[in-house]
Amino acid sequence: MVSLLVMVTIILFSTPDVFASNPIEPYGVKPPGESFTPGEWFLGDTPPNVDPNKPPIVFVQGKNGNSTSWYGNTEYHGLNDMYTKAYEAGYQTVFVQLYDAAGKGSYSQYDNGKLLASMLKEISQHFHGKKLNIIAHSKGGPDTQAALVLNNAHSYVGRVLTLGSPHYGSELADLAYSWWAGWLATLLGENDDGTYSLQVGEMEHFRSLIDNHPNVSRNNYYTIAGTNSGPFLSALWMGGLYLSDLNDGLVKEASTKLAYGTHLFTDTSLDHDSIRMGSAVFSRLEQYLQSASTDRIIANKEYFSQSDMFQELDVSHYFYGGKLQSSYDVTHSFYVDTALDNVKLWTGLTSDEIELVSPSGIKYTNQTIQSLDEASFFNGVAPHTFTGVISEIGEWKINLRTQAENNAYLLAVQHGGPSLIKVSIPTVSLETNNIITMQANQQLQKLTFDLRILDPTGKDIASSLQIQKVDQQNFMVNFPGDKKSGVYNITLNISGETLQGNPYNRTIVRSKYIK
Repeated sequence: MVSLLVMVTIILFSTPDVFASNPIEPYGVKPPGESFTPGEWFLGDTPPNVDPNKPPIVFVQGKNGNSTSWYGNTEYHGLNDMYTKAYEAGYQTVFVQLYDAAGKGSYSQYDNGKLLASMLKEISQHFHGKKLNIIAHSKGGPDTQAALVLNNAHSYVGRVLTLGSPHYGSELADLAYSWWAGWLATLLGENDDGTYSLQVGEMEHFRSLIDNHPNVSRNNYYTIAGTNSGPFLSALWMGGLYLSDLNDGLVKEASTKLAYGTHLFTDTSLDHDSIRMGSAVFSRLEQYLQSASTDRIIANKEYFSQSDMFQELDVSHYFYGGKLQSSYDVTHSFYVDTALDNVKLWTGLTSDEIELVSPSGIKYTNQTIQSLDEASFFNGVAPHTFTGVISEIGEWKINLRTQAENNAYLLAVQHGGPSLIKVSIPTVSLETNNIITMQANQQLQKLTFDLRILDPTGKDIASSLQIQKVDQQNFMVNFPGDKKSGVYNITLNISGETLQGNPYNRTIVRSKYIK
């Protein structure tokens, strides 16, 4: 018997109040009230101890963020004192509003980067051509690179410090666009350009545009990462369980580093929310902010083959989902063949009735916990959790009933123990013939594969593909020769039996860019 925590999460259709009071006197406009206008930028107060030799700092927020990300309340850790720390250290500060600040969803790094480039030119002119340094949180890192590299704003900036930025994307974005969960994210309004652009496959494409561009060497890049997945039962904690490898609840550590950048540190106490807090990181960043010099570019060659880390996929999950109708009962069974790490369930409303039933017939109900935040890829989710559950090998059941007319659910089961099958999808930098390979352990038999591949238009092209059996334990999938260029979201459902005759079910979700 293995102790088990079973999580159930419920989605709320509510909009949190993200507009904290603004202590900053803006440049050229009145302080924002209930809305922010993309393209605006604000000056922080001039410190009494301002040091003219220190470059001004431009703060670039992450997905769905606005300027208050740097001086308003964080999701879990209280007020962010990043602005205060910079002010006390004698820096002039600038806060920008990208398209996400309007509160109408997140935008791609291409759109935000173009807007940011125009603002950086204005900001540099305001400081009489003085070079700027940038501190960017999360998706603000790719937004910044799009501005500097693709939109030629590199001449206005010296150094860029990225905090928990998904330079190689996040598998959570892949999940949002997957076969089983895509409709759920659509129901929430989360399938927007910003989420789409952070898929691993889309970021493969972005990296191919950025990393070999001559402009990339015009600035110095510094990165930091956290490996704390946030407060217990928080949105980040749930995201961290899904990502499994070292991560901050939203982004894997491996994704935060750049081959040509200098990785300053990884802190086991920082999650994706606290990594932007001044009291947590500013003192350790400050020595790199004192100058905007780009004389030395330090290449950390340890990470030049970093995309290799994203080739072999995690095979511990089982996914299932569907639509829910008012007063309509749904029961879904799943088999636990090894130790069970956790079970997650997303539906549409808090009024849903959810029951977990063990193989021996024990019934568990759930309790409400903290809702998911705007930075997540399932914004608005109000998680529920089962506690005190004991793991049993065998068939488990989830029973659902909803009162909503339009609802849906996603079940995510995460198994513990060693994986019995390896699945690899070559990344762009390693690509030869665009294949998916599956290698099964000899402990598995009677394997079948159900493949769903959504092309760049959202069409499922799986029917045009064939799963080739190389031998008893090895399989592969070739993409068609007339494929379209773009991001393909792959959902691979694996079914089979162990040698003991127990069902074996796993699901792979991964996006892939094809030229």
